Amino acid sequence: MTESCSLLNLQIPSFTKHRYSITDFGPNIFSRRFFKSISFSHPLSKFQPCRVSRPTRATSAPMEVERSEGSSANSGSSPPMKLLFVEMGVGYDQHGQNITAAAMRACGDAISSNSIPAFRRGSIPGVSFDQMKLQIKLGVPHSLQKSLDIEKVKSVFPYGKIMNVEVVDGGLICSSGVHVEEMGDKNDDCYIVNAAVYVGY
Repeated sequence: MTESCSLLNLQIPSFTKHRYSITDFGPNIFSRRFFKSISFSHPLSKFQPCRVSRPTRATSAPMEVERSEGSSANSGSSPPMKLLFVEMGVGYDQHGQNITAAAMRACGDAISSNSIPAFRRGSIPGVSFDQMKLQIKLGVPHSLQKSLDIEKVKSVFPYGKIMNVEVVDGGLICSSGVHVEEMGDKNDDCYIVNAAVYVGY
């Protein structure tokens, strides 16, 4: 025989033939001592208080710059470069399908809107103009990377010692929408290259 408890919507079993009401047990009905006093074979002995998990706060680890294997510019005895800032650009070759031209335009775009007077004016104590260093990272479609002329890309930079040029999968091959043979087009492909130029000393 059971009696329904409307407060908790639970079925409270009868312990004897007497029908108990919830008020018969007093304010301690929900205490741990009350439940311990009940035989383990009793259905209520299986009752466990609900555990509420504490909310967790999401944490993020500091991101690290991804570099492809063997791409470090600090190889050999060269001291590590102290990074000052990063220039970014994008270059296109809409006609002629020349990935080197797209890469050169990407590097030109990265440096064309920046001026670096600090090196020439001695704004950095103990650092002269000839100590300026560059690291170049290019995003180039994988299938076109072997066609890239790195030396021509380096010629875009008027000054600064180029520590390395890193080429990774990136960029884009898309349609320019038109095939113009007189402009050297073999098809309507447009090549796009992304560039990041790291400047330091």
